[in-house]
Amino acid sequence: MKIYSYTDLTKQEVESICLRQLEDDVTIKERVKTIVERVKAEGDQALIDYALNFDKVNLDQLFIDQQEIRNIASAIPAGAKAAIDTAYRNIKAFHAAQLYREGKTETMPGVTCWRETRAIERVGLYIPGGTAVLPSTFLMLGIPAVLAGCKEIVVCSPPQKDGKTNCYLAYVATLLGIERIYLAGGAQAVAAMAWGTASIPKVDKIFGPGNRYVTQAKQLVQGTSMTAIDMPAGPSEVLVLADETANSSYIASDLLAQAEHGIDSQTILVATSSKIIDETLAEIGVQLKALPRQDIAAEAIKNSYAVLVDNLEQGMEFSNMYAPEHLIIASDKFEQLIPLISNAGSVFLGNLTPESAGDYASGTNHTLPTSGFAKAYSGVSMDSFVKKITFQHITPRGLRKIGSTVEVLAEAEGLEAHKNAITIRLKENGHQ
Repeated sequence: MKIYSYTDLTKQEVESICLRQLEDDVTIKERVKTIVERVKAEGDQALIDYALNFDKVNLDQLFIDQQEIRNIASAIPAGAKAAIDTAYRNIKAFHAAQLYREGKTETMPGVTCWRETRAIERVGLYIPGGTAVLPSTFLMLGIPAVLAGCKEIVVCSPPQKDGKTNCYLAYVATLLGIERIYLAGGAQAVAAMAWGTASIPKVDKIFGPGNRYVTQAKQLVQGTSMTAIDMPAGPSEVLVLADETANSSYIASDLLAQAEHGIDSQTILVATSSKIIDETLAEIGVQLKALPRQDIAAEAIKNSYAVLVDNLEQGMEFSNMYAPEHLIIASDKFEQLIPLISNAGSVFLGNLTPESAGDYASGTNHTLPTSGFAKAYSGVSMDSFVKKITFQHITPRGLRKIGSTVEVLAEAEGLEAHKNAITIRLKENGHQ
């Protein structure tokens, strides 16, 4: 893990180390384009071929139905079932609190405006399943989709070696009332949901994290298929801001928790002393040896770095430039830093709040913007699954009040028909 001194870096150097761009992004973009175009042209057959090529599974059909889902779910261990139930309740409680009805506003006498919420009718949920199968992601996406009232929820996840799904995803499906799980992964699953195939319905918006192939596919289909996406959510990342009150073993565990996602994950330590950095790096070496995914985590750590800062405020300055997916404030002084946070997907406050709590069960959503997109995007929430439609109603009194304003502005813009839409109503109602 490389170590930088923030005060020794120029602005350009800071911007450079904050970049997540990887050398093979152009190559990946071309590969994704080929996959997407083939799925668009060949539909189910392309998905079956890609399952054999990428997943090493020969599929007879591209989905498992509700009965099979129930059968698979019945094999879930009791402990895992109880843990998923707890996570389900917490995530549901947090997201249900985001449901609210806005009031009406009379902007001037007789002119009333308001917004009403409508669910996106058809949504696609991508549940990764490469080196790790993620029932937690299924909960994070499925719960708000159900609460929002989406009429059709299409779920895609890569097939397991037996050509099915696992008991954890199947059990989540039963909790959510999902009737089918489609056995497609990667860029090809994104393409299938964007254009539809004989088996997989076309959706209006695609949700879900994934690797760089999935992220590239989502961005590609958004511009070509009239299908929206939640956000560019690529390889996972965490930034830990620590001071002398932090515990180095806790920090190491948080950095490794992100590193084990994949070799392209990024873990950043920003600390107010070299002592914290040195102790954390030593602790990483100790904890890494006990991890089943140590090879993956070690590769990610190798591509990550630490930044030495003079104080927490300077650390927040760097963090806001980096705009992390996950920000952990490993300090007892976290309260004073909250107002300084401008750019972050999700924030974890204090030494007893690990990022993994948010990944699984605290209630907040773990589908978050990465690669600096936290400067402009929020994480998935109830708002992600709905549209807000504006309404207005004008009474005769309101027409009199607002009429001349619209006429003058329309005339100033040279839009006579716009002006006439007001004028003709005023005349018909005896006001001119």
